[in-house]
Amino acid sequence: MAAYIVEDTKKLTTSKIIQMKKDGKKIAMLTAYDYTMAQIVDKAGMDIVLVGDSASNVMAGNLTTLPITIDEMIYHGRSVARGVKRAMVVCDMPFGTYQVSREEGIRNAVRMMAETGVDALKLEGGEEIIDTIRGIINAGIPVMGHLGLTPQSVYKFGGYGVRAKEEKEAAKLLRDAKLLEYAGCFSIVLEKIPATLTEQVCKTLSIPVLGIGAGIADGQVLVSPDMLGMNMGFRPKFLRQYAQLSDVIIDALGQYITDVKSCSFPNEAESY
Repeated sequence: MAAYIVEDTKKLTTSKIIQMKKDGKKIAMLTAYDYTMAQIVDKAGMDIVLVGDSASNVMAGNLTTLPITIDEMIYHGRSVARGVKRAMVVCDMPFGTYQVSREEGIRNAVRMMAETGVDALKLEGGEEIIDTIRGIINAGIPVMGHLGLTPQSVYKFGGYGVRAKEEKEAAKLLRDAKLLEYAGCFSIVLEKIPATLTEQVCKTLSIPVLGIGAGIADGQVLVSPDMLGMNMGFRPKFLRQYAQLSDVIIDALGQYITDVKSCSFPNEAESY
């Protein structure tokens, strides 16, 4: 299958992402955590590459996103930014870097932008951190919001279940979404909420809404090792697997082991 071909190869910016919603064009976002994968994702024609704090799970093997540090996110962000030419690169601010105070959040955001070369940052939360988001945006840094299931608050929620099913929480989410747009966010991620609520948010906001386990939105985001079938055993309802790369990789590694042990690798043509 050929890669998705894009006609416009110019770098995507916040204004172009917003214009995509106005033009009725869906936005595709996928995670990447290293230079090699970033090159592949960008070449495929992805609109946004997310350097997610999900690196804590899929790269470091942690149970939650909480343990990953700002230094680690800067490392991943810098690696991805170097591999991307066209897509917009967004990096998660990790837990603890913006929740303590507005000033600390701005300082950490400035550091992340300066040391990674990414195009924007993503923060989880609404009204509780709105002053910090305003401060970061006022510092000249584009911000993508994140509402619904916010993994950095997993212990507060008591798990990874669907959020905003009740009327009160749904009303707060809609209010928070409006606050994020008013504060200057260029887009918002909605994670694991009812599809009907996502539809309402999309109609209410003029900025793009990207869903993950949230039904149809202005665009979608998935975690690359999950959708490529590399994260074995992880199959939530919202995940569509587009490949089973774990099987492909294991077969390739098995053949390599066989070739080494049988002395068929390297052969004469592969030797100096």
